[in-house]
Amino acid sequence: MSFDTPVRRRALLSGGAAVAAVPLLSACGATSRAAGTEPTGPPRRGGRLRVGVTGGGASDTLDPHIPATNPDIARVRNLYEPLLYRDHEYKLEMLVAESLTSSDDATRWTARLREGVRFSDGRPVTPADVIATFRRIMDPDDPKSGAASLTMLDEVVATGDSTVEFRLTEPSSVFDDYLAQYSLGIVPEDFSLDQPVGTGPFRLRSFTPGLQSVFVRNEHYWRPGQPHLDELVLLNFGEDDARLNALLSSQVDAIDQVPMALVEVLRSDERLRVLSSETGTWLPFTMRVDRPPFDDVRVRQALRLVVDREQMINQVLSGQGRPGNDLYAPFDPAYAADLPQRRRNLREARRLLREAGRQNLDVELVTAPIQAGAVEAAQVFQQQARAAGITVRLRRLDTTTFFGENYLSWDFAQSFWYTRNYLPQVASGALPDAPYNETHWDDAEFQDLVGRARRTLDADERTALLHEAQRIEYDRGGNIIWGFVNQVDAYQVYVGGFVPDRTGLPLSGYSFREIWIG
Repeated sequence: MSFDTPVRRRALLSGGAAVAAVPLLSACGATSRAAGTEPTGPPRRGGRLRVGVTGGGASDTLDPHIPATNPDIARVRNLYEPLLYRDHEYKLEMLVAESLTSSDDATRWTARLREGVRFSDGRPVTPADVIATFRRIMDPDDPKSGAASLTMLDEVVATGDSTVEFRLTEPSSVFDDYLAQYSLGIVPEDFSLDQPVGTGPFRLRSFTPGLQSVFVRNEHYWRPGQPHLDELVLLNFGEDDARLNALLSSQVDAIDQVPMALVEVLRSDERLRVLSSETGTWLPFTMRVDRPPFDDVRVRQALRLVVDREQMINQVLSGQGRPGNDLYAPFDPAYAADLPQRRRNLREARRLLREAGRQNLDVELVTAPIQAGAVEAAQVFQQQARAAGITVRLRRLDTTTFFGENYLSWDFAQSFWYTRNYLPQVASGALPDAPYNETHWDDAEFQDLVGRARRTLDADERTALLHEAQRIEYDRGGNIIWGFVNQVDAYQVYVGGFVPDRTGLPLSGYSFREIWIG
């Protein structure tokens, strides 16, 4: 399979992110369970897990390669698997592939498929399936979300009964990182969304967009003894109150995205457990660098200096996070931790605005409940900016409208990103042809450094280049990255198997194969 046509920028916005109506819990036969006791001993086989998931809507999808909302991601994580992915500690873990090795010049990468891995219909995974998967992802007429990171991929060819070779147009020392994305799940050569088949721990029983998804155990799953559950039910919730009430009344067994202000309240309930994970998730304010007033770097610098990051962490996140420094990818070994921590400096912010001729700056900030803490962060920022003489007018939208036709057009808005390493994150959101370049960042010096780093095999040389690239974003980028957010979820005391997860995905990375009912 050859990719000789440039991958075009994806037309699909993150925008299937519609807010669903509160689902009818009775639709899945849910009944209240009496408060149980904390499970002990080895995992028990059987039972049904009912999970309340934030968001979703009429555009919910089962497509493995275009997940946009939390319910989409939860479905993808349980129906499909990529060749490799990040484990709970954010370390690379082989999944459908048992190994991935590169040539000396990093232009060819060979994946050996894991023996015994079968799709949920019982068929073994073959090199032809891997080739078909990447043909689907890289389709020039309809490139999927993962295609943005794979622009160097020229072709995928079978080199044996259980091996495939990825042939690149240029060296890529971190190609394994590019492949380790949940949106790159392996599917059969004849894949159809009408009857989706994957290698994940569950298979689909029913799917009602905007309401719920029901899955049953994949009896062909390759991990011995997993999943423990007989059935998994994902229920969409558009409102925090409805999701919390469902948990408190035992109509669901677990929920994602606990509002930060309620963490201690839930911890005090002996029927519940709170799961808090340190992550690299970030909730930036995004400034379009090609539009006034944000096309003036002095305005961008001033707005970064009005932020009291510690107050953001304490007031918005109730302490469930840590300050950011206008840089992302904190778990990447090449993270530029040596750059001075940016702190609030109202005097310097006012000086910069005077110099830019924007003494009485008045801006509109578009916000929506796209992630726990997003709207609250906008409200706190509005107050902090007022102290520097800046008027910030909040325009609150629902999630559907925010991610609608104007997404990527907002002059000043917000976003959220889960944990990624630096180069994959740049490919998704910091290059002119990135699918989600929310700040319209287009810096020739930055692009040159990133391109050279991507091709550099020596780790120390690559890190030096990436430090220079991060310095540019730190000095003149379009993101205000005020903090990294802990992922906080909650579940009933009788549920076992949840552990902290650094990927940023809720509820142990939505890895429900490990969960069991006590």
